[in-house]
Amino acid sequence: YTQYGADTLRLYEMATGPLDASRPWETRDVVGMYRFLQRLWRNMVDETTGECTVVDTPADDDTRKLLHRTIDAVRTEMDALRFNTAIAKMMEFTNFFTKCDVRPRACMEQLVLILSPFAPHFAEELGELLGHGKTLAYEPWPGYDESLLKTETVEIPIQINGKLKSKLNVSPDLGKDELEQAARNDEKIKSQLEGKTIKKVIVVPGKLVNLVIG
Repeated sequence: YTQYGADTLRLYEMATGPLDASRPWETRDVVGMYRFLQRLWRNMVDETTGECTVVDTPADDDTRKLLHRTIDAVRTEMDALRFNTAIAKMMEFTNFFTKCDVRPRACMEQLVLILSPFAPHFAEELGELLGHGKTLAYEPWPGYDESLLKTETVEIPIQINGKLKSKLNVSPDLGKDELEQAARNDEKIKSQLEGKTIKKVIVVPGKLVNLVIG
């Protein structure tokens, strides 16, 4: 507590698993949460000057989709008391921005808001740097655009006799017949079907295609 602070300790306790399960204490994992907060801080604050580095540039489409999916996922996990997976989603979002040169204000402000129930002191500090004059405690939960939550493509494994042979990136709405045909037309699969007889086809839309051959 004295070394890493209350917010790090709170995050660690929530991130290690369901709150109703007993878990061993691992100091190394406490350090992991501390580093997560450090990464998040560096995404928004210049360590030399202490100035806020976010910009008012609008986020691109891919970033907006990730933001809205993160907001939705964190809310869903919180409602189910799965705080560990909610924290994992925020860590993924933070890691995404460590590779970006631009950190749009709209994204950073909403990230701070969804973090605030987990690390309130840390979030209040960032909120002040972002220009919020009042506490975040009474701010509404960020909204999200449901149209941005839909996955445009899914990766479907194609198996032959239960062994992975190729993968398809297709629409999640593709039906059984279309998915089977796409699998048959895959170049890797076509070469392995030459001279073979397909005895059975197992198609689970959105999940897999398995061709049983003899």
